Amino acid sequence: MFIAVLLGASLLAFSQDTDQLRQRNSNQQHGIALSGYDPVAYFTVGQALRGRPELACTFHGLTYYFATASNRALFVKQPDQYEPQYGGWCAYAMGKNGTKVEVDPQTFKIVDGKLFLFYNKFFNNTLKTWNQDEQQLRSRADANWKKLNH
Repeated sequence: MFIAVLLGASLLAFSQDTDQLRQRNSNQQHGIALSGYDPVAYFTVGQALRGRPELACTFHGLTYYFATASNRALFVKQPDQYEPQYGGWCAYAMGKNGTKVEVDPQTFKIVDGKLFLFYNKFFNNTLKTWNQDEQQLRSRADANWKKLNH
């Protein structure tokens, strides 16, 4: 019995540590991910839609807003499928040099069922640069993101 309690407490502590790491490394403000955009809408309608606070769902310490109740239900079933890559930071910057750069939630790309977001301000749309060398940048971004989360 003691071992089961100890194991349960250890798993809870690990889960809390994981959530805190995710919160610290994710692009969020006051716990709201994706600047309040609906993560499922990128996949279901192919565009960035603002979510509504009354349709919120929290996953691993981050709160997501949804445009529709059905999008929220889809997220609840498979949240890992809809979360943005690299904690919602700019995929190009993560691949270029491993830095966390803000994004324009309306500048995105879905590749292999994964959501990638990009910086797009001041005449600098990093999605265009990403598209020029996507395979190498994605490989480097994956490696850089792994380093940041260990």
